[in-house]
Amino acid sequence: MTITRIVIHCSDTPNGRPNTAEDIHRWHKERKWDGIGYHHVITVDGDVQNGRPHYWQGAHADPFNKDSLGICLIGRDQFSDAQWRSLEGLVIGLKEQYQGAEVLGHCDLNDHKTCPNFDVKAWWAEVQARGID
Repeated sequence: MTITRIVIHCSDTPNGRPNTAEDIHRWHKERKWDGIGYHHVITVDGDVQNGRPHYWQGAHADPFNKDSLGICLIGRDQFSDAQWRSLEGLVIGLKEQYQGAEVLGHCDLNDHKTCPNFDVKAWWAEVQARGID
């Protein structure tokens, strides 16, 4: 599978609620899906949890699932400093592994979505401007 996009999402759960990848897996199974649709979940305390393995097509940004990885931040629109640090580190690592992959938000792929409720492209440009990438 060729990864061309790294798509950032939010769980759209109350800010600060300590949900996990296991919770999302259960919610998605309850919807009769194959399980968690994201490849990574970042909890409120900054823990990076695995969802689907990278070789398994995600279910997070139809019709772009075939060539993308999904990262979900727990919360709606207020993320902890630990989450921001973990997101930065995770995306930097994924960009090393999948060079050329575009970093964007779910809302950049679907005009009907606001997820993840921040400008991912601007955030990523700021990270790159600091010279970390």
